[in-house]
Amino acid sequence: MDTKPTPHRSLEPLFDITELADYLGVPVSTLYDWRARGLGPRAYRFGKRLKFALSDVQNWMETQRDPGSLESDRG
Repeated sequence: MDTKPTPHRSLEPLFDITELADYLGVPVSTLYDWRARGLGPRAYRFGKRLKFALSDVQNWMETQRDPGSLESDRG
């Protein structure tokens, strides 16, 4: 019998640090380094676990956009 709770439909998905590292294509150690230096996306702490909201990750990603890519976006 599956006892895993079903995610609540109105809650935003949360990544754990391993999932976020995979999503961003960086090592987990890089995420820990960014956090220590205040550079990474915002996180929630639940006990010893870090969780990252998709919207926080997307907002943080927008701040990381390469300025040179803005020229190529304009066509």
